[in-house]
Amino acid sequence: MTQKLPLDNLDKAILNEIQSHFPIVSRPYAEMGERVGAPEEEVLRRVQAMMDAGVIRRIGANFTSRKLGYTSTLCAASVPPEEVERFAATVNRYPGVTHNYLRRHRFNVWFTLIAESTARLEEILGEISMVTGIQVLSLPASEIFKIKVDFPV
Repeated sequence: MTQKLPLDNLDKAILNEIQSHFPIVSRPYAEMGERVGAPEEEVLRRVQAMMDAGVIRRIGANFTSRKLGYTSTLCAASVPPEEVERFAATVNRYPGVTHNYLRRHRFNVWFTLIAESTARLEEILGEISMVTGIQVLSLPASEIFKIKVDFPV
């Protein structure tokens, strides 16, 4: 369960650094601490607190999956409200799911899926449909747009 966490200027500075300037060194939080004026232990403590509160969902790299030989698709499903949690839990078991969100639409659950081949994408979507009993639409991109997004805090 997430909790509301008031952010001070140091938290905001840490968030700004993490988004696009995460140091690739043996002690990244020490270097980040130097940049924001805090000891490594304090940066680690605050990052953990922000993760626990749900302010930070994930820390990880973004890759251009196609250049690494992977393929992806945007997926949509029409899921009855009482089945949303179970459906989302099933979808989220797959490591290739990068986003999974609820929308106010006839197709109310949308997610992106990355896999090593189109055949594997189809296999995963078949498994999801078989387990949940819900048909999933696959909407592969005809053109890719990569947008770098930072959220200045």
